[in-house]
Amino acid sequence: MKLLEYQAKALFDKYSVPIQRGVVIDSPEGTEERINAGALRFPVVIKAQVQTGGRGKAGGVKFAESPAEAAKLCRAMLGMDIRGFKVNEVLALEKKEIKSEWYLSIMLDRYSKAPLLIFSPRGGMDIEETAGTNPEGIAKVPLDPLRGIQDYYISYVMDKTGADRQYRAQLKETAEKLYRLFFDYYAMLVEINPLAVDEQGLLCALDGKVEIDDNALPFLPDIAACRDKLQEDPQVVEARRVNFLFIPIEETGNIGVMSNGSGMLMSCIDLISQRGMKVHAALDLGGGATSDRIAEAVRIMLSRPRIDTVFICVFGGITRCDEVAGGACMAMKKAGAAGKRLILRMEGTNKERAAELVASSGLPITVAEGIPNSVEAIYEYHN
Repeated sequence: MKLLEYQAKALFDKYSVPIQRGVVIDSPEGTEERINAGALRFPVVIKAQVQTGGRGKAGGVKFAESPAEAAKLCRAMLGMDIRGFKVNEVLALEKKEIKSEWYLSIMLDRYSKAPLLIFSPRGGMDIEETAGTNPEGIAKVPLDPLRGIQDYYISYVMDKTGADRQYRAQLKETAEKLYRLFFDYYAMLVEINPLAVDEQGLLCALDGKVEIDDNALPFLPDIAACRDKLQEDPQVVEARRVNFLFIPIEETGNIGVMSNGSGMLMSCIDLISQRGMKVHAALDLGGGATSDRIAEAVRIMLSRPRIDTVFICVFGGITRCDEVAGGACMAMKKAGAAGKRLILRMEGTNKERAAELVASSGLPITVAEGIPNSVEAIYEYHN
């Protein structure tokens, strides 16, 4: 889960990482009043809150010299489209006069199987370019989870990149705070870019990114509450409410795949792709494939206009196949959508009874034996 900037900065503030004073605006009404209530010092910077980078180059970062100008910019920015994301919130921040921009992050590195400290004294919007054209300007250090941030780590990254060592104590303190945040919040990434050196020689987080492991959300109620503010696919949200996992795959696809296990889902998707077809979305049913859950899952799938074929592949030693078939028939009857077809592959108790239910329903549902035969049925339907 990727947090918005103001959500990331709220965590920074919780761990006493210096940030600018700011106000979040989520509605055009009363904008100037809310800016005034925030007692911000002008000039300020207005920043669109979207889950993507490059906002400045896309018109999502502006400066204002007065509350009236700031309110005008906020109203203009709300509703903008930035790289496919709609701006529902903006953040007004006090502008900081700075001497230099640094980069600092801690990320989960799967290669070293450890947190990775990354530092560069050449931060800002072009950090990716720095990584490509000036790799010696970026230092990386795998961290021992049992030892944390050591003095020599900070000395190494500063000496390697040529950073001014007069800020060594501040950098170590900031890195230690990010490290605690990283572990406390089960983060995949905690990033400050830029980490500014201001005119008083103090470090300040001018921007921030935090990515949280989705599996940890049940243990983080404050972060789970933030999720409602994020822009997510409507079917992803709807499926999550009933404990399904909905995964958009290919926008141009027209097939929906459902199963009660990620391994089987991937196998089905691979076989469908090998036949030259495209899967639009997948849905993991999880446990308990009852008729009501099957019907709800099919309804969610068919709510995607591009999907004309739903493939259900369910296997369970004690899963009742007549429950699966009953749910599929129930959903197709309610959908009443012409041109839709359902391919059903199931193994378990009452399999023969399930086939009879489908055959007598008169609905566009095909029962197939095995995954390869199911994929061939999908192929024949589209050809």
